[in-house]
Amino acid sequence: MTYPTKAFNLPVLAGISEKQIKVHLALYEGYVKHVNLIAEKLAFVRTGKLELDPYMVAELRRRFAFEFDGMRMHEYYFAQFEGGAVPFSANSTLTKAVAEKYSPQDLIAHIKDVAGSRGIGWVVVYADPVAKTLHTVFVNDHEVGQLAGLPIILALDLWEHAFMVDYVPAEKKNYVDAFFANLNWSVVENRFEEAL
Repeated sequence: MTYPTKAFNLPVLAGISEKQIKVHLALYEGYVKHVNLIAEKLAFVRTGKLELDPYMVAELRRRFAFEFDGMRMHEYYFAQFEGGAVPFSANSTLTKAVAEKYSPQDLIAHIKDVAGSRGIGWVVVYADPVAKTLHTVFVNDHEVGQLAGLPIILALDLWEHAFMVDYVPAEKKNYVDAFFANLNWSVVENRFEEAL
């Protein structure tokens, strides 16, 4: 299995420059490249075409999680901008589920609050199909700290590569505001529907 580099149909984004997107997409392409490279090397080891020390094989397996999760998280991230900015739908299943804890605006404020955590990483909003609720968490490293088995419905990249062309670290809040100004909530709502 070779993973393709996905093409995203991104509009011009308010507050996030085309140069920033180009740099960020190149980083995503690097994740895809390395997922495929590691998978190929491990397949060669399994089939006897390549002999590696078991320690090196173990390290490749560890590294695979970093590359794979980096690839997948960026796919979630960029897909959220396709189709342009779309507000919360007043009648969506997500809006109804959110109403138990928040208004849509309070949910956005909560996500922004979590995004204000010091450090680099991701804010990830998960659907919990068992409890029929949402969980918003800060994930430092995308290959560590994910909530096992929960579908991701929103991914906000807070690593500097996501905003440093446009904003310095002290302006991270401005980037987060730009993220929400461009977010297509219908993508998030559809992910939530599929999770249930």
